[in-house]
Amino acid sequence: MATNNRGNNNGKMSVEEAGRKGGEATSNNHGQEFYEEIGRKGGEATSDNHNKDFYKEIGRKGGETRQQGNN
Repeated sequence: MATNNRGNNNGKMSVEEAGRKGGEATSNNHGQEFYEEIGRKGGEATSDNHNKDFYKEIGRKGGETRQQGNN
């Protein structure tokens, strides 16, 4: 197992480094269709749990944040 000695972790990989490497490996193993599918499933699951007002509110908050330049 590769290690990253940021700080003094006694040769162990940090959680951050492990997550980054895992994300890169997943990205290398799956194409665009995979990410489209998991995004679709997540969107369906979320829409089952929230109503129209929820989406209006998060859209409003996102618009305010973008307008303020905090993207």
